[in-house]
Amino acid sequence: MSAKLQISSAKFHIGQLVRHRFFPFRGVIFDVDPEFSNTEEWYESIPEDIRPRRDQPFYHLFAENADSEYIAYVSEQNLLVDENRAPVRHPQVDEVFEQLPDGDYRSRETLSN
Repeated sequence: MSAKLQISSAKFHIGQLVRHRFFPFRGVIFDVDPEFSNTEEWYESIPEDIRPRRDQPFYHLFAENADSEYIAYVSEQNLLVDENRAPVRHPQVDEVFEQLPDGDYRSRETLSN
């Protein structure tokens, strides 16, 4: 089986707290793409020496840094588990998730099922 045909499985899951490997931000995963699914312009804007592979999961995060909250799109290779279990202050987190005792989050949709 060629590398292109192999199905990759996501290392991280929706509701998990993660941080960026190189840049100072953290966030909660709210969606996962099995491989790169953003614009070519976005991809090309990443400096070539740190540009991630396309053939890996990419994660949508409710993200925060010291100054602001925003939506981030990050490759699996650039994420680490966030050992800081403090709540994420992004305003959409509480609309979508409930924080669990271990610091990760669970979708509010699953609470009604």
